Amino acid sequence: MRGRAKPPSAPLPQRDGIDPVRLRLPEDPDGRWATVRDHLLARFAGAIGEARVDAMLAEGRFVSVQGPVSADEPYTAGRYIWFHRDFAPEEPVPFPVGVVHRDEHIVIADKPHFLATTPRGRHITETAVARLRRELDLPELQPAHRLDRLTAGLVLFVVRPEERGAYQTMFRDRSVFKEYEAVAPYDPELAFPRTVRSRIVKERGVIAAREEPGEPNSESRIELLEHREGLGRYRLLPATGRTHQLRVHMNSLGLPLVHDPVYPVVRPEGATDDWSHPLQLLARVLEFTDPVTGGPRRFESGLRLCAWPGPVSRGSQ
Repeated sequence: MRGRAKPPSAPLPQRDGIDPVRLRLPEDPDGRWATVRDHLLARFAGAIGEARVDAMLAEGRFVSVQGPVSADEPYTAGRYIWFHRDFAPEEPVPFPVGVVHRDEHIVIADKPHFLATTPRGRHITETAVARLRRELDLPELQPAHRLDRLTAGLVLFVVRPEERGAYQTMFRDRSVFKEYEAVAPYDPELAFPRTVRSRIVKERGVIAAREEPGEPNSESRIELLEHREGLGRYRLLPATGRTHQLRVHMNSLGLPLVHDPVYPVVRPEGATDDWSHPLQLLARVLEFTDPVTGGPRRFESGLRLCAWPGPVSRGSQ
């Protein structure tokens, strides 16, 4: 079977660091859609209303490689159309995205707490990738992996689209050394270092992951670096990458991370972020052999966890 031809380049530029949505008009064997408008109404009117679809057509918001699409154009299966969604207002995250390293292949960003890595749900323009595209003038920048919105620290972005697969494969194959730092309660009855293995299940649409009996699918090494005043500073070394893994494993030890809004208790839905109480989890170190250049790479975050003020023991290095 012959593969589908590569889609043409988008005729619309990015808006606020976000690519336009691309549609490929599907086959219509039953002849349901006489015009492009008919299909767009069937596809989007339920979400945004018929009047809004018609307004976007009138404003020339739907564009093909030939130019703006009119409402009465005959429907043609296989045709590509692009448009920009209407972005809902977003509260700006009041922290900068640091850049630890930048070269022709990669950007290593120091993502702040509360900023999503990529567009998802209600976080679209206030994301690390959108900000960096705008600030660094790198419209093709893409993440090789993702860091939770509430977690701060190092994220690897790829400058050239054709090299993204090589860096993603590196994370998929777990050939990247990742070290995290966390602040959580100190329990003198628990011995460290220790390795936690469990089966973690995360259901779509459910905020919290949970542990279940069965074959472990997650593993984390946990080391206590120092403790004072009832708190400990921990080094966390994940061998696997399940959703919320480190937070789940620390909570299972009775040591929920400071300011965690999910473990052990999920905060009320719709609660706003409290900028002064970020989750005390930091992606501290990324180390790997570069799949493009072949050279060794090691990067360390310049961020600090606010629940552990003052000097930090060199045991974390």
